[in-house]
Amino acid sequence: MSTRTESDWLDQAISLAAENVERGGGPFGALIVRNHELVATGTNQVTPTLDPTAHAEVVAIRAACQALGTFKLDGCLLVASCEPCPMCFASSMWARVDRIVYAADRDDAARAGFDDRAFYEVFANDSSTWPLTLAQVPVPDATLPFSKWEHKADRTDY
Repeated sequence: MSTRTESDWLDQAISLAAENVERGGGPFGALIVRNHELVATGTNQVTPTLDPTAHAEVVAIRAACQALGTFKLDGCLLVASCEPCPMCFASSMWARVDRIVYAADRDDAARAGFDDRAFYEVFANDSSTWPLTLAQVPVPDATLPFSKWEHKADRTDY
């Protein structure tokens, strides 16, 4: 079993992020750790892959799920070089990560040109002030997929 501390893991995430910058990627790195062992790593791949969801944390979560053969990362620690944005935090919740530790915070990211502070605040504001429109359109079969899901005997519950 590894005797690495959270600080050691954070140092590794920071190193991954710095190396990613040198390779042309964004300044973010993340690790998934389970039982004090490294499961997977991720770096920001937004610009190389043209995928706005390819944040380091999401990339690490995807790799860890593949490595462990599951979509649930309970028992895992997410180690991030920077405070996860709301998308990455929500992804961590969906993955059932137990805990997140991070080094730099949202203000450090903002000073470097990665200002996602507005994303943290959007849900606290009235939806009429949101930067994009979210509208439910009533259609007759809107809940059909859920009805089918509820009656599916062999479903895998999330």
